[in-house]
Amino acid sequence: MDAPLDTGLPFRKMHGLGNDFVVLDGRVKVVTVSAALARALGDRRQGIGFDQLALIGPGQGDADAHLSFWNADGSTSAACGNATRCIARLLMDEGGKSRLRLTTARGTLLAEDAGGGLTRVNMGQPQTEWQDIPLAEAMDTLELPIEGAPTATGMGNPHCTFFVTDAEAVELEQFGPRHEHHPLFPERTNVQVASVTGPDRLRVRVWERGAGLTLASGSSSCAVAVAAARRGLTGRAVTVDLDGGTLLIDWREDGVWMTGPTAHVCDGVIVPAFLASVE
Repeated sequence: MDAPLDTGLPFRKMHGLGNDFVVLDGRVKVVTVSAALARALGDRRQGIGFDQLALIGPGQGDADAHLSFWNADGSTSAACGNATRCIARLLMDEGGKSRLRLTTARGTLLAEDAGGGLTRVNMGQPQTEWQDIPLAEAMDTLELPIEGAPTATGMGNPHCTFFVTDAEAVELEQFGPRHEHHPLFPERTNVQVASVTGPDRLRVRVWERGAGLTLASGSSSCAVAVAAARRGLTGRAVTVDLDGGTLLIDWREDGVWMTGPTAHVCDGVIVPAFLASVE
């Protein structure tokens, strides 16, 4: 790690609807995140604990910042919707702006103040072709040849959405990991179970690739909304009710917009001895 071990490493703890993050800032001093560091920090008993670790880097060109993401198991992710919203709110408050351009491995994402304490991010166009998600072989992504005929969607990371009568009744602790590692998904997948509960309203529960059960997931909510619209179950603008709260998803011509609340919990410093222990 390039951040000095003798002074420790500052961090912020944030969450979007209980989908929680440790946020590191590498805009001034370079911070290098290894898989080992991400795993150590992500341990909820011996580290800090998070669903994802996010690193803010300096923006290139007209971008305000560059964002990188790691899951709690140390694997990387190109997209993390709720973390993007949290960081967008942080940077907008910091710079007095109402709109931002953020770059990620997913591409350039636009973020804006949605009013009423809410933050909106355009997560880009969904990926619906098998090779882009990716799947292991060519097939129709609307109904996969898996029991339950789920829909596959890419949002910079892979998603597998099962539409069920009652999302509450699914034993997600067993169902999620079984499908996360399905051979059709060579990079593993996020797993959602979703029920249509009203006109353009969905009840969604999420198992996150590399993190497990989570109270909410922004990219998963986008993927479920896209899948529901493709299957004719809802329109393109929906309310998604998650275990941790509600997101508004709107699949527009310019991409999938996600709107919801964010929370900045605390700031702290990871002590030098902990950093040295995972070198």
